[in-house]
Amino acid sequence: MIVLILSHFALAACAVPLVRRLGRYAFAVLALPPAATTVWAVTEWTRAESGRAVTWSWEWIGTYDVAVALRLDALAELMVLLAAGVGMLVLLYCVSYFGDDSPQLASFAGNLLAFAGAMLALVLADDLISLYVFWELTTVFSYLLIGYSSERKKNRRSALQALTVTTLGGLAMLIGFLILGEAAGTYRISAIVAHPPEATLAVSVAVVLVLCGALSKSAIWPFSLWLPNAMAAPTPVSAYLHAAAMVKAGVYLIARLAPGFADVPVWRPVVLVLGGATMLLGGWRALRLHDLKLVLAYGTVSQLGFLTVLAGAGNRNAALAAVAMILAHALFKAALFLVTGIVDHAAGTRDLRVLSGLGRTMPWTCAVAVLAGASMAALPPLLGFAAKEAALDALLHGDTADRWTLAVVVAGSVLTVAYTLRFVWGAFARKPGVADTPVHRVGALLAAPAVLAVAGLVLGPGVGWTDPLFAAYADAFPAPDHPYHLALWHGFGTALLLSAVTWAGGAVLFAGRSQVTRFSRRVAWPTADSVFGHLLLGLERLALQVTGFVQRGSLSGYLAITLLVMLVGQLAVMVTDRPWEGAVAPRLWDVPLQGAVAVLTCAAALSCLTVSRRMKAVVLAGLTGYGAALLFVVQGAPDLALTQFCVETVSMIVFVLVLRRMPVRFEESIGTWRRALRIPVALGAAATIGVAVWVSGAARIAEPAGAAMVEEVAHHGLKDVVATILVDLRAWDTMGESAVLAAAAIGVTSLIYLHRRSENSSRREELRGETAWALSASKLSGLPQGDDTAPERDWLAAGSTLAPEHRSVVFEVVGRLLFHPILVLSLYLLFCAENMPGGGFVAGLVAGLGLITRYLAGGRFELAEAAPLQPGLFTGLGLFVSTGVALGGLAEGTVLHAWTYHGHLPVFGDYHLSTSVLFDFGVYLLVLGVVLDIVRALGAKIDRQIERAAGALVPATDTGPGTGTGEPNR
Repeated sequence: MIVLILSHFALAACAVPLVRRLGRYAFAVLALPPAATTVWAVTEWTRAESGRAVTWSWEWIGTYDVAVALRLDALAELMVLLAAGVGMLVLLYCVSYFGDDSPQLASFAGNLLAFAGAMLALVLADDLISLYVFWELTTVFSYLLIGYSSERKKNRRSALQALTVTTLGGLAMLIGFLILGEAAGTYRISAIVAHPPEATLAVSVAVVLVLCGALSKSAIWPFSLWLPNAMAAPTPVSAYLHAAAMVKAGVYLIARLAPGFADVPVWRPVVLVLGGATMLLGGWRALRLHDLKLVLAYGTVSQLGFLTVLAGAGNRNAALAAVAMILAHALFKAALFLVTGIVDHAAGTRDLRVLSGLGRTMPWTCAVAVLAGASMAALPPLLGFAAKEAALDALLHGDTADRWTLAVVVAGSVLTVAYTLRFVWGAFARKPGVADTPVHRVGALLAAPAVLAVAGLVLGPGVGWTDPLFAAYADAFPAPDHPYHLALWHGFGTALLLSAVTWAGGAVLFAGRSQVTRFSRRVAWPTADSVFGHLLLGLERLALQVTGFVQRGSLSGYLAITLLVMLVGQLAVMVTDRPWEGAVAPRLWDVPLQGAVAVLTCAAALSCLTVSRRMKAVVLAGLTGYGAALLFVVQGAPDLALTQFCVETVSMIVFVLVLRRMPVRFEESIGTWRRALRIPVALGAAATIGVAVWVSGAARIAEPAGAAMVEEVAHHGLKDVVATILVDLRAWDTMGESAVLAAAAIGVTSLIYLHRRSENSSRREELRGETAWALSASKLSGLPQGDDTAPERDWLAAGSTLAPEHRSVVFEVVGRLLFHPILVLSLYLLFCAENMPGGGFVAGLVAGLGLITRYLAGGRFELAEAAPLQPGLFTGLGLFVSTGVALGGLAEGTVLHAWTYHGHLPVFGDYHLSTSVLFDFGVYLLVLGVVLDIVRALGAKIDRQIERAAGALVPATDTGPGTGTGEPNR
């Protein structure tokens, strides 16, 4: 099973070279995986009808009992045959439908085959989470297929509408899956259906959420608006996705879960009411449309409502009728959609008011359409008749709710007969006053719909062949006194009488089609598409109003709202649960030094309330960070302390760089009453957080995980518990956090680089040679050009590019002397992290501080000389290394010691190098790249802006050839 699924995606990935080489004939090659799947499903028919299942599973998330589990049983057998068999025919149909010059043909072909693979995996999935993943894959591929002609606004809008509706339903379904999985204690679908959880309130809510996903996928009212608009897609997409495959996914899910949850009180009202309403609304709408494809689309909506009623009715005979009708509907509706494509291809229009005389000019196409239409209208001896008879009999012998449902089904069947006649008449009949429509040959297009229509004809008398397979699924429901068996003829009875009523009623409605159309237009309510558009417009206006009210541009206001919400929420929980009862009394400190540091830290934080200068506020805020680092030192956590010191230092430097472009003092005037409100909110939030942390620690009932981690680290001969946790025990978390850090840094710095991110101009690029260097240096230093005074020694490579008032010889000397020791220290912290304080994160920060020192001492040219490579190279290489090591460790079951090398160096002695060190090296490069990117964005880039602004004020006569860039000398 898994090989067949993967073959779909593998060949879909090869669609581009196949189409490039074979043109439209590549569709025949792409039909091989569905063909192989069809053959495999046929060979498994006997096993499925005997009640045995073929299973396969691969553990995915073992902790939560989530696996990629596949299961082929009777219901899955039917759906696999439809998904693969119809998919194969549609792909072969595409060979003649498209031309070699069709735009984006390769992407369309790949998406169509990939959808077939996702649909196959969906119907075979035996795990709720796996099913959801494949469910959303079908949504994504359907979005791409509906939006095939993306240059058309209608296609883009229809694709987005389908994606929005089905995705929202899928998200609700995911929540329902999680609730069901937790309530049942397993996510295995077969186990949940066999032993469903007790029908509690949570389970009822979960059932409703799951039904939301199923109903939205199968276009059941009120989610039915997306399916008619999806007819903007090419005809093969409509025949496959919107007749045989995707729209059946919701019905399939209802049929799959019905044996276990049909008795939940909310199940039948939702399914029967919404399914019946959809059958009537869709059928009535189809009677007044003139586009053949839209007539079939609303007919599909109506039939999906009928299928939903049968699949969710919750009894054995209705379930048997449901699977028979699923097969019949796929055969006749896919055939009719393909016939519509032939008519459109041959006549150039789908308007039934214009089409005339095609029955004589295209007799074989007309015969196929009549055959498929007869099955849709449930005429004997077609499969549709046998399935409809089974449905009517099941509802006749049901309970009171089934009797009401029967009346709705009979009324809906009358509409079905009427729009079937309207379709066949509109496409092929000769109409008075309308000239015969000219057509051209359609070649082999008729083969695929002919196969489907003939299958419906053969399976009508031979429906008994399918009875053992369908009964294997239906027998999962409680057995009735008189089990129904599928057969073409059950004699004269009430079911046949009701069928005759539907035929007669449909013929009457068709005969009075003009009056019916006028009446339908007179009482027409707003279309679903119009309602959807107004809902989106209203939502957009509401969002603008809410955004305008909330987003006032006040950072202090945002912070106050955040703190108040947190304060109210935490206090409500504490007052309600009273978690402090039974907790041990808090211990203020272990040693008095902790209390002293804490008091000083709080004093620095409170002092921020009274300052008016930005720089003073930055310094005081930095002192609070250093105070927290001192608490780590006193507590005995050198790793955390070292990291905190480095982070706080880099943060303060970044603040200082930003403050260069901001006023010295805070411009916002804070009144006495506003300050009187802010202080209690801040103090209350701080006190609440403190109490919550104390309560959390005091209420611990489980053993702390620290002892086990220390033991695990010691087992590997290591000493640094923190570093080992980060790069081994929780390496995947670290990798994810590193990726978030990189993304955040790139996003922030991109706000500075509005036009381009490349800002790596070195002094040689900007000063164009030694002559330009000397001229620029003379200009900046205030010396006359050509002065032969002995040059001052440069401690830094680009120190002479700074103006004299910006230079500090002492700083240059210190920066020059400390740069290389800082880099060596960073490498030491990197490689000693397994047994001493350090690690890739803090080592990267230390290396970044070395580069920051060079920048502060020598300016942006000095930074370019010290780090000539792009920051993105470090960031990308770091992510690549850490991700590669993590994936390699996944194959071994761990990251640490997946690979270890022991060696000896003459000076350093014995050493060992493991994959954890390589992982840490990736983190080191990533952090270094992030720091360098921030310094270049907030430092070098802003320097360049300042220089340009200053240069714009210099008179034109004061410019010279020194820079060679056309800009004034700086």
